[in-house]
Amino acid sequence: MTEELSGRRIVVPETRELGQLVRMLEERGADTVPCPMIAIRDAPDPAPVEAWLREFAKGTCDDFVLMTGEGLRRLLGFARRLDLEPAFLAALSATRKITRGPKPVRALREVGLAADVPADEPTTEGIIAALERYDLTARRVGVQLYPDNPNERLLKFLKHAAAEPDPVLPYVYVSEADDKRVIAVIAEMAAGQIDAIAFTSAPQVRRFRDVARASGREAELRQGFERIVVAAVGPIVAQELDALGVQVNVTPHDNTFFMKPLVRELAAALMKDHKC
Repeated sequence: MTEELSGRRIVVPETRELGQLVRMLEERGADTVPCPMIAIRDAPDPAPVEAWLREFAKGTCDDFVLMTGEGLRRLLGFARRLDLEPAFLAALSATRKITRGPKPVRALREVGLAADVPADEPTTEGIIAALERYDLTARRVGVQLYPDNPNERLLKFLKHAAAEPDPVLPYVYVSEADDKRVIAVIAEMAAGQIDAIAFTSAPQVRRFRDVARASGREAELRQGFERIVVAAVGPIVAQELDALGVQVNVTPHDNTFFMKPLVRELAAALMKDHKC
């Protein structure tokens, strides 16, 4: 344990791994301000996911694009409830697996499998660049989508490459924190009572934006972002912040888009800021 972040108040807009991120920051002496933003739930209509799984388990896909680790875990949950898990894993093992970033790679390892084609960058563009190296003619390509992103760009690329895309959306996001909690955090940021915020997913950024718009606090939110150190776990989150006109001060280096490097880089930035 260290005290390098002693006295620093850091907003943590996380849900699924909230406890882990809070612990990492508090071990460095930070005073964390948890603000759970997004909860993850299975797709409310299971029928399309179940139909997709039954087909996939027959070995119908030649390739499978995994966009998130959560997506694979949710598909496994559906398969388990359908008594399809062994067949699904057998088909997955025989399918060429293309992964976007480290999280789907980690999820594959949990079931004893590995990525066949990891994207150079954890983005849709990175996936497309990886797939451009292969002849996809007449290949059926499963595509695990994630909420709020139908990924028309990837699906269009696959069609132009003469492949047959087969998308599935196994989970959805739901708002976790009530608006009052988000508004209170925005007010603290604008008042200079917060030192930093650590974003770990794009939906967290959109939730801040939506609450600020609905409550007429967009100017206050902009002011708050300008007064604090803004950290983003990876390029997708950074792009979402950039779209809002928010300067990202901290991102992990060398494609290490995990919470531990994020905390390390954030601590270094805050210590440098303190010395200045």
